[in-house]
Amino acid sequence: MARTEFYDDPQAPEPNSLVVAASAVVTDDQGHILLQRRSDSGKWALPGGGMEMTDSLPGAAVREVREETGLDVEITGLVGTYTDPRHVIAYTDGEVRRQFNVCFRARIVGGTLSISDESTELRWVSPDDLAGLDMHHTQRLRLQHATEERSAPHLG
Repeated sequence: MARTEFYDDPQAPEPNSLVVAASAVVTDDQGHILLQRRSDSGKWALPGGGMEMTDSLPGAAVREVREETGLDVEITGLVGTYTDPRHVIAYTDGEVRRQFNVCFRARIVGGTLSISDESTELRWVSPDDLAGLDMHHTQRLRLQHATEERSAPHLG
């Protein structure tokens, strides 16, 4: 199922759902960040997805990283909350989602890197190389906040 993301766009469709989601900035020992090229949009993004009824929010991030990358991670901190009502995601099945995302920091504790059906490529990226990747504004904002080493999480 394909998706189109809108940000502050008067032509965006009206949301018909609100989904609580978690994402993770997973880093390796060299400070590289794990990104996936999404199969539904072709854009680079952090691993993450919707919270299930049996998840805690940090647990959703851990589960989504495992499902999308094959890696087991441990949550080490909070990058921020992202609830901007100007961010709308439209899916080809008719769902138009206003996303509520909580982005965590995480480190690898096990697993083997492997592509899922939600991505076409996984890549470890140096923070210096993020600017050259095709990604949505909201993903770039989370990465900016993660790499700024803020003293407090972003609340937005």
